[in-house]
Amino acid sequence: MNLTEQLIALDRQHVWHPYAAMPNPLPVFPVRSARGVRIELEDGRSLVDGISSWWTCIHGYNHPRLNQAAQQQMAQMSHVMFGGLTHRPAVDLAKKLIDITPAPLQHVFFSDSGSVAVEVAMKLAVQYWHCRDQPSKTRFLTIRNGYHGDTFAAMSACDPVNGMHHLFSGMVMQQYFADAPQVQFHEDWQEQDIASFEALLKAHSDQIAAAIFEPVVQNAGGVRFYHPQYVRRASQLCKQYNVLLILDEIATGFGRSGKLFACEYADISPDIMCVGKALSGGFISLAATLTTTHISQTFATGEAGVFMHGPTFMGNPLACAVALENIQLLESYDWQAKVGAIAQQLKTELEPCRQLNAVKDVRVLGAIGVVELTRPVNMATIQPQFVDRGVWLRPFGRLIYTMPPYIIEPDELRQVTSAIYDIVSGL
Repeated sequence: MNLTEQLIALDRQHVWHPYAAMPNPLPVFPVRSARGVRIELEDGRSLVDGISSWWTCIHGYNHPRLNQAAQQQMAQMSHVMFGGLTHRPAVDLAKKLIDITPAPLQHVFFSDSGSVAVEVAMKLAVQYWHCRDQPSKTRFLTIRNGYHGDTFAAMSACDPVNGMHHLFSGMVMQQYFADAPQVQFHEDWQEQDIASFEALLKAHSDQIAAAIFEPVVQNAGGVRFYHPQYVRRASQLCKQYNVLLILDEIATGFGRSGKLFACEYADISPDIMCVGKALSGGFISLAATLTTTHISQTFATGEAGVFMHGPTFMGNPLACAVALENIQLLESYDWQAKVGAIAQQLKTELEPCRQLNAVKDVRVLGAIGVVELTRPVNMATIQPQFVDRGVWLRPFGRLIYTMPPYIIEPDELRQVTSAIYDIVSGL
């Protein structure tokens, strides 16, 4: 047994991977290093990363500017508690987030993962209404096919059938689920599409603290692109029925959809916004929940007088320093043109998949390309096929999708799209 085989054997025996059994029956591929858009395996193979390590590494791996920011920060301090202390990386990052997000968002609460950012947002909404002497407003309105994370409050807002959490249905809070939007991004708007959302608000606004959903792009719930007018109308209805609006931009934020934040397609601002994933360029886990001055100042009048949440690694200096450099790196070049070029290439090179027998739909928005199949993929067999083609993708359900790093070159992206076409051709 060589060293790679020993590593895999130990991993299979002891390491529990995400969305996997124990011991893990699915293949795993040991990584030696990563640089640019390439992942180098222990066995010497090189893979073009077509999903940016779950949509985070928008500038690829080992970027010198992010490495330098981390090294400079580590020379000062890698961590210090945020209770009673503050530091420049967190303050500067908060200011930068306020500058680039919709204007009403003025206050930033840091956390260490997207799921926790959603938990914070939901707790903010409930405690806000408690401060406003409306303690009955404790439930949430969301839309089907959504996904917001794997922690308990976040699970409750995920699709109750297809959201991977139905085993916990008796334990999580029961929320209100509107029908998933059906009018696609480029289609003509139909007002009937928002009818289910409006009906639930009208019937239950006295119980609903906030509506929460992913604007324009539903990600892990199906990578679906829907009409921006749905987001605009939902915002209007939330104001009409006195309900807060939480937008989950964890997967869509920082340019992935073609806008810096997907809510810009609808030209609206939420009461609360969650960001994560690409926030630190995939360097280190970090997330944030942003809200308005009106909401944050309400807490001082409530029973607790403070917001009752405080992650141990909140505002980690190392993560904040790298995240700030990541945003400044994004601002240093014409990322919109780059994402636009990726979108055009994805449209051109994935469209032929539409003629294949196994394919139900092909769709592209920004640096997101999706080939939806008629039947679920077999992960045990399809993942190694992509690796053999020198490509790293992570299909799920009936979806083969790519969300490449923005720095990917056309020939590297063509390697990804060609692998998708060839492998789907054989299904």
